[in-house]
Amino acid sequence: MIARLAGRLVQKSPEALIVDVHGVGYRVMVSLNAFAALPEQGAEVELAIHTNLRENALELFGFVTAEEKALFGALITVSGVGPRMALNILSGLPAADLRDALAAGNVTRLVAIPGVGKRTAERLIVELQDRVRKLAASAPPDGAGPLDAEAVSALVNLGYRQSEAERAVRTVAAGGVRDLAEVIRRALQKLSG
Repeated sequence: MIARLAGRLVQKSPEALIVDVHGVGYRVMVSLNAFAALPEQGAEVELAIHTNLRENALELFGFVTAEEKALFGALITVSGVGPRMALNILSGLPAADLRDALAAGNVTRLVAIPGVGKRTAERLIVELQDRVRKLAASAPPDGAGPLDAEAVSALVNLGYRQSEAERAVRTVAAGGVRDLAEVIRRALQKLSG
């Protein structure tokens, strides 16, 4: 199974990409949101890949972010939602917005996606609501990087509430501190002060 591709973006269209990896061109389908985030044709690109093997085809679906790939994996577990429908859903809403809509049970937001009817939206919510809430809890706050997420996790493990930890880490990170130990130390000072 192909899990990742890194190579030169030879062809770029909303329907599919062709990524040249050492002389072999791989056709990869991506969501419109991933397509918009890709560099220009000819540039180097790295994509997380979901390989779908059917009776008569081997299809590759590419993702720019880990969150988008995780949501795709969750979507295709729902009865009646195949890889192409999942890609259509991810094209209709950015990954973070989709995650939030599913977690909140927002049927109206999901029905606004072309090809998603009320019954499908309700089924998505019923089957994925708890799963995406866990994804949301593990996702770093908007604008936060891996360092900030690690610092928040460390503070939560020390017994602080998630919201308090996020607020303290955001404040410290806004000051330009980029060393993990220093971020944690200053955030602890803010929390205990």
